[in-house]
This record gives sequence, structure tokens and C-alpha cells, in this order.
Amino acid sequence: MSLWVVVPAYNEAASVGGTLAALAAQRDTAFSLVVVDNASTDGTARIVREFARSAPFPVELVREPEPGAGTAADTGFRHAVRAGARLLLRTDADCLPAPDWTAVARAEFGRGAEVLCGRSVPRRDERPGFAEARLLPALVRLSALYGRWRPAHRGPRYRAPYVLCHGHNLGITAELYLRCGGTPRERLEEGSEDVTLLNRAREHSARIVRAEHLVVESSLRRLRSWGARRTLLWYWDRRYRPADTKEVHVR
Repeated sequence: MSLWVVVPAYNEAASVGGTLAALAAQRDTAFSLVVVDNASTDGTARIVREFARSAPFPVELVREPEPGAGTAADTGFRHAVRAGARLLLRTDADCLPAPDWTAVARAEFGRGAEVLCGRSVPRRDERPGFAEARLLPALVRLSALYGRWRPAHRGPRYRAPYVLCHGHNLGITAELYLRCGGTPRERLEEGSEDVTLLNRAREHSARIVRAEHLVVESSLRRLRSWGARRTLLWYWDRRYRPADTKEVHVR
């Protein structure tokens, strides 16, 4: 199949089942799935294998021993491309794509987009309070505004304007992924791999789309664990990093 979904996963036994169920509930299931087990020490791989037995689409499980969300994502993307993927989508193992997620992505690609940057909303099953439901979107809007005017994201080398991009809700054509160099193979605390991928793609393509109707529900666990200030500083060029690097993987 030409459309592949990539899901990096590290110790997500408690959450990956929900992500897999959301993918199985897609209106468009004409895709293949690759889950990248990033050296998990829990039951993540077992849950994926069990799901694969009855999934409505092909499922592959690959292992990436080197830590890092960017590293795991790159392994998954390149695995899919070698298997024949032409269109690539990524979400994370604690997220819930909307039922029309793959259908919307396929339609956007069909209209000529080469990069899709979707919208992130709080997971409803985590029952966000009023402040959380307001705070997370506000943080997102603030980071988008900062990114748009940041000098590093502007310049003649870019062929498209900067748009907000979430690693757990993005799409890219396989051809552009290879041409721009793909996702940086780095640890989570070293940088925002999604922003780097976006900027690499912007140097090669003007067909970058901010797709507000491409929706994924994301977890509030980092915000709840760290609070608003530390979470904002984390996403602002990792200006906050926990003393223990293990804490960057909030569970």
C-alpha cells in the first residue's frame, strides 16, 4: 500500500492499545502500519503483536535500540519507504487520531501537498479541566506565533512559510522525506525533531500545508506532570530539561 503510518513507541504498554484501536477505527484503513519499538522494557511489543493478528491492515513491528523519538521515527519512515510507501503519516503511541485522520491526509496529499502539519487537541478520555482545555491550545498558539517570527525560521533558503508542526500529527511524501534528509536521529531532550524535519522540508518544497482538519488527540500527561511553565520552556528549545534525563519520558 502506498500510505504508511509510523508510530514510535517507548514503554507505552499503558497507552499504545488506545492508539492502535483508534487506527483500527479509521474510516480509511487502506494503509500499512509500522510500530517502532524504541528499546521498550515493558509489554509494548507484545501488545502490538497481539493487535497485528486481527488488525484491518498490515502491521509490522521493528526495533530501534538507539534511544530517541527522532531516531525511532526515522527508522520507521525509512522502513516504510523501503517497503514501497509513497505517503507517510506519523502519530505517537499516546495519541488518538480522529476517525477521519487517514482519509483527510490522503485527500490533502491528493491535492498536491507534500507536507501536512495537523492540529493537536487534548485527549478527551483524560478529561481535561477547563484550565487544561484552554491552556494547552494557548500554549500551542503562543509557540506558533514565536516560531513564525523567529529569525532561525525565516530566510531566503526557505521555500514556504513556517507553520506549527507536531511530531504526533504530521505527514510527508516519501520522495520529499528522502530528498530533505528526513528526521534527525537525536534523543528527545536534544531537540524538537518535528521542527527540524519541517525546516528541512521547507528548504526543498513550497507545498507545506497546515491542515486544521487533520486532528489528533494528544496526552496531557507532560503538562500535568511538569506544569505550564516547565512544559512551555521544554517546547521552547528545551530551555527546561529535567536533571534526570529519564524524566523526559513522562509516563
